Amino acid sequence: MLQTLFATFFGCAHRRTTFPITRGRKLGAHAANAGANGMYVVCLDCGKEFAYDWRSMRIGEPVEVAPPAAVEPAFR
Repeated sequence: MLQTLFATFFGCAHRRTTFPITRGRKLGAHAANAGANGMYVVCLDCGKEFAYDWRSMRIGEPVEVAPPAAVEPAFR
């Protein structure tokens, strides 16, 4: 409860993240946003994605996530 109250006033500290993930080749344009090597981590508390530098092992800038494309119906 104390952590929730703290996050409400000060925002998420992004302390709990996933292991670094590499984007697939199909998402090449999106991978460019994830940093030079296309790696990113996700905050397990708030769900925000951040670029990850494997050499310095540091979290970088937030990654802009494109909204999913609308799916057109196959038949009308």
